[in-house]
Amino acid sequence: MTDRELLNLAQEASTRAYCPYSGFPVGAALECEDGTIFTGCNVENAAYGDCICAERTAVVKAVSEGYTKFRRIAIYGAGKNYCYPCGSCRQVLSEFAPEMEVLAAKAGGSYVSYPLSKLMPYTFNF
Repeated sequence: MTDRELLNLAQEASTRAYCPYSGFPVGAALECEDGTIFTGCNVENAAYGDCICAERTAVVKAVSEGYTKFRRIAIYGAGKNYCYPCGSCRQVLSEFAPEMEVLAAKAGGSYVSYPLSKLMPYTFNF
């Protein structure tokens, strides 16, 4: 799967976001080592601490189906800035694949790519 195809899946996932509080839909497409893709969107809640980001939605879906080896993730937000994973998402992603590739996209389709270890150089681990 090309970067663009993965980014398109992330953008499509953002259309399913439930974001009545921020008004900022985010979508993610997580590629497993075997090529299986899991998508996710942000799901907000009036109790803000109970919100879940698109990236963690995709990870939880993958893990619940028995997948724990990830190659890369594409994240799309329709803002003017690249949509990077938040700190909580970075930590969750690093639990499974600290060297995975992160594609961060913004409105208009441009994106940047970084290894997760560059975005989260000091993870919490045992």
